[in-house]
Amino acid sequence: MAETILELKHLAKSFGENKVLKDISLTVEKGEVISIIGSSGSGKSTMLRCVNLLERPTGGEILFKGENILEKKFNLNAYRTKVGMVFQSFNLYNNMTAFENCVKPQMIVLKRSRKEAEEIARNFIEKVGMSAYINAKPSQLSGGQKQRIAIARTLSMNPEVILFDEPTSALDPEMVGEVLQVMKDLASTGLTMLVVTHEMGFAKNVSSRVVFMDEGVIAEEGTPETVLVNPQNQRTKEFLSKVL
Repeated sequence: MAETILELKHLAKSFGENKVLKDISLTVEKGEVISIIGSSGSGKSTMLRCVNLLERPTGGEILFKGENILEKKFNLNAYRTKVGMVFQSFNLYNNMTAFENCVKPQMIVLKRSRKEAEEIARNFIEKVGMSAYINAKPSQLSGGQKQRIAIARTLSMNPEVILFDEPTSALDPEMVGEVLQVMKDLASTGLTMLVVTHEMGFAKNVSSRVVFMDEGVIAEEGTPETVLVNPQNQRTKEFLSKVL
């Protein structure tokens, strides 16, 4: 039987008068790769930021393995190691090497010894094809290389779920492929992934499910074949006619 790892129930988020998320309910099962698509301003990134509590929802529940993460007694730091996030803008420490960017968070947050943290960091830096740049500072790396280090850093925390917030949108076209390839490889290892993306090829070929958001609600969700090839919702059809 599939194991539910994450569940959003009637999630809502307002910024002042502006209701960005209206009523979002979504169940994520272990090992699923869910692509979240939709036009700018539809609430995709806000939903992801709520899942990691970078934004506090104004209503609803978020359950991680059945526990409500919005309750006061919930251990948020422990949760954030289990649910990692890869940002559009990399968020690397510019004064540290690629290697230290992957080592330090493990030592600080997970209290790992330097030896263990270094071993784990090396392994993941190799996995994302960045061993040659282990001692480079972020300023010496291309956008695609920075993003691969950011992914290695997230993986070094051994998360159970990774949230990707438009991980390729700040990249030059020729670098998009190298980051998507790393994400494809991760998906094939059975890692649970929620990906806000404009890359329809990735959504179609790698996702187990596609969620189309429009004006703060989930307008349509289903297999990539259903949503991308044969959408039922008029808004989905309009959106796809522009991007495909």
